[in-house]
Amino acid sequence: MAPAEILNRRRSPARLKNQVTQLKDKPGNITEIGMKATDIKLPRTTTESEVIKYIISLNEDSTVHGFVDVDGLTSISAGKLARGDLNDCFIPCMPKGCLELMKETGVQIARRHAVVVGCSKIVRAPMRDLLLWNNATVTTCHSKTANLDEEVNKGDILVVATGRPEMVKGEWIKPGNNDKKKQMGEKLWVMWHTTRPVPGGLGLMTVAMLMQSTVESAKRFLEKFKPGKWMIQYNNLNLKTPVRSDIDISRSCKPKPIGIGLLSEEVELYGETKAKVLLSALEQGKSTTTIGLVQALLAHLSQNFFMCVRQPSQGPTFGIKGGAAGGGYSQVIPMEEFNLHLTGDIHAITVSNNLVAAAIDAQLFHELTQTDKAIFTHLVPSVNGVRKFSDIHIQRLNRLGIDKTDSTTLTDEEINRFARLDIDPETIAWQRVLNTNDRFLRKITIGQAPTKKSHTQTVHFDISVASEIMAVLALTTSLEDRRERLGKMVVASSKKGEPVSAEDLGVSGALIVLMKDTIKPNLRQRLEGTPVFVHAGPFANITHGNSSIILVGPEGFVVTEAGFGADIGIEKFFNIKSQYSGLHPHVVVLVATVSALKMHRGGPMVTAGMPLPKAYIEENLELVEKGFSNLKKQTENARMFGIPVVVAVNAFKTDTETELDLIGCLSREQRAFDAVKWGKGTLALAQAVQRAGQAPSSFQLLYDLKLPVEDKIRIIAQKIYGADNIESLLKAQHKAEVYTKQGFGNLPICMAKTHLSLSHNPERKGVPTGFFLPIRDIHASIGAGFLYPLVGTMSTMDSPPKQVNGLF
Repeated sequence: MAPAEILNRRRSPARLKNQVTQLKDKPGNITEIGMKATDIKLPRTTTESEVIKYIISLNEDSTVHGFVDVDGLTSISAGKLARGDLNDCFIPCMPKGCLELMKETGVQIARRHAVVVGCSKIVRAPMRDLLLWNNATVTTCHSKTANLDEEVNKGDILVVATGRPEMVKGEWIKPGNNDKKKQMGEKLWVMWHTTRPVPGGLGLMTVAMLMQSTVESAKRFLEKFKPGKWMIQYNNLNLKTPVRSDIDISRSCKPKPIGIGLLSEEVELYGETKAKVLLSALEQGKSTTTIGLVQALLAHLSQNFFMCVRQPSQGPTFGIKGGAAGGGYSQVIPMEEFNLHLTGDIHAITVSNNLVAAAIDAQLFHELTQTDKAIFTHLVPSVNGVRKFSDIHIQRLNRLGIDKTDSTTLTDEEINRFARLDIDPETIAWQRVLNTNDRFLRKITIGQAPTKKSHTQTVHFDISVASEIMAVLALTTSLEDRRERLGKMVVASSKKGEPVSAEDLGVSGALIVLMKDTIKPNLRQRLEGTPVFVHAGPFANITHGNSSIILVGPEGFVVTEAGFGADIGIEKFFNIKSQYSGLHPHVVVLVATVSALKMHRGGPMVTAGMPLPKAYIEENLELVEKGFSNLKKQTENARMFGIPVVVAVNAFKTDTETELDLIGCLSREQRAFDAVKWGKGTLALAQAVQRAGQAPSSFQLLYDLKLPVEDKIRIIAQKIYGADNIESLLKAQHKAEVYTKQGFGNLPICMAKTHLSLSHNPERKGVPTGFFLPIRDIHASIGAGFLYPLVGTMSTMDSPPKQVNGLF
C-alpha cells in the first residue's frame, strides 16, 4: 500500500496521516500480516499534472495494490456502490467497518429498519447504500430533518455520522432489551439494539478495513491479470460482401486508443492511433498474410504474438505496389498514416544521410581551396585566445596515433594529418537520398554555383530506404551499438587507400541527435485492434530488407516479414539479421498464390492497373504444376537453414479449389511441414504455424564469414539462385581486394539484385539454369555490417510507373 500526501497543504488530510502512522506503528500492524506500506510525501509545490502522473505510475506498479482508491473515496467507487456492484468497487473504510462490527455481533440486517444520520459523503451515503444492499429498509436523516427524534426512534439499527456533538440524544433510541442509551459526545458512533457496545473506538478498525481492501485489490489483480497473458480488447470486424476497397475498409474501422498494456513512461503518443515505444497491383499478399496470421494467433488463439514490419517507402507507395499496409480485412490502420509519413523516421534518415553527403562535399571543397593552417583554425577555433580540442578532436587524434591534447604542440605534419582527410573523389561511396522514385536523379552534376570555383562533381541519388543509416537502424541492438555503427560508416577512401568514416568527418554526434527518436519502435494496430510494431524499412533489393530486432520475452513470439521473394528476404534474414541479433527463427511461412505460380511457368505478362489475362482467372492445373518449380526451389532454400516451412496459399476469388489443393499437395510432397490455403480468415494457418513452432529445428547459416568475399558471393549464387557460377567484373574484383585489405572481408554479403527472378534477368521466371551471375560492383555498408554486390543492372534508385499511383 502506498498512501500519498502533499506536505504543507492547508487542507492536507490528517486522517490519511493518522492512518499511515497506525499502519506502521501500532501493534498488529501491516507488516505482521505480510503487507508493505510506503508513506509517499510530495512537496508543496507539486502541480496537479505531477500528482496525476505519480498516480498513474502507482497504478502501473504491479507491486502496489492500493493507494488512494482502496479507501473507497472516489466517484467511481461511489457510483459502483450506489449501483450495487459491491464486488467491483472499494468501500469506504468507516462504513465498511461499521458493517463488519454489526456482522460480528450477529445483528440481523435483512428486514430491519436502519436509520443513518449525517450529511457526510464519506460515511452517510455509502453506509446507506451498504445497508440497502444488505436488504435493510433505510431512512437517511440530517440536521434539517423534521421530527428527528421520532425518525431515530423508529430505527432497529442506528448509525450516526455527524460533525456536531450531542445532536442525537440517548433517549431517542428505540427501547429494547439491555439497550445502551448513551449521549452522543463524539463525532462518529454506531449504535444498534444489541447489548454489545462499540469496542474501543473506530481508529484501528478503520485501518483494518483499509488493509482488507488492499488484500481484496491484490486478489482482483491476480485474478484478472494472468502472468504472461496480454489483456487486449479486440475489435469485431463487420465483414461485407462483396469486399470493399482497402481504403474503404480501413476508414470504416475506428481504431482503439493505442496501447498494449505498456507503462505510460514506455510510450510516447503521436495522437490516438500511433505511438513511439521506448525502446498493391502486383502484390501477392505477403503483408496481408503476415497481418492476418497475427490477428488469428493473438485475437483467436490467445497467443502472445507481436507483428513487426517495415515502414513502407513512399517510392513503392506512389509506384506500382501502392502501399504496404496489407489488404482487405487484414491490414494496419489507418492505412494513410502507415503508408505516408508515420512518425517521421524516414524523414530523419533522409536528413541524416544528406548531412553526411554535405559534410563530404564541404571537406573536399575546403581541402582543395585552403591551407592546412586555415582548415585547422576553422576546426579548432580560438575561444578567449585559446584553441582547445573537443572530445571528438581527441578521438581523431587518438585514431591517428597522435598522443597530444594541447593544440599548440602539434607539428606542421601533425596539423596536416589532423586537418585533412585527403579523400579520393573517385572512391566516394556515399550518395544523397530522396524518399521518392525519380529516374532523373540517377546521375547529376553538383557544384555549379560560382562560389564553388568550378569544383563540380558527378553524383547520384539513392532512394532513402537504401541508405546505410536505415540498415543501421534495423540492425541496432542498443543506443551504444547505434552510436558505434553510425561512426563506423565508411563514406570513401583516402588517397592512401585508408577508409574514411563518418567519425572522421565529425558528424556522428549530429547523426545521433537527428536520429534520437528513430530507435523507438512505432506502435500501431490492425483492424481487430491487435498490436503491431512498425520499425525501420531497409530496401529489400539493395539492403537486407528486414524490420528491426524486436523481442517480446520468453512467453511471446514475433511474426515478421522479409522483403520480396524467399531468395532475397529469407537469405538476408538468416545470414545478416540472425547473424547480428543472435535470434534464430522457429518457423518459415512461404506465401504463394495460384497466379504467381502460373506466371512462373509461361503465363502471360501482367500489367499494373490492367485486368488479369484469361490464363489467371480460369483453371489451368498444368500451368500451376509447372510453375510450382519456383515454390519448390524456395521451399528448398528455406529448409536449407534447418527451419520448418509452412506454405500459406493466399486464395483469390478466381482460384479454384482444385488448383489450391494441388499446391498444398505438391508442397507437402516437398517436405513442407504443412500447406494451408486461406482467404476467409487465417485460423487454420495460425494453428499450423503454432504446431510448426513446437517442432524440432536445427538452424544453420549458409556460409562461414571467414571465407573470401567472392567465395561467399558464389555460395549464395549457386545454392540460393541456382547459378552455375559468378562473373565478377574488374571493378568488383578490385573492390573485393580493397575491402579485404581494409579489414572488412569477414562481413556477411547482402546481394543487391532483382526480385523478379531467381537470376539477374527479370524476364527469366520459374527456376532458371545454366547462367552465370554477373557482379558489376561491390559496395560496403560497414556501419550496418555487410558488403553488398550489385548484380546485373540493379539500380539503387527506382523509377516511377507511367502513371503515378495517387492512392486516392
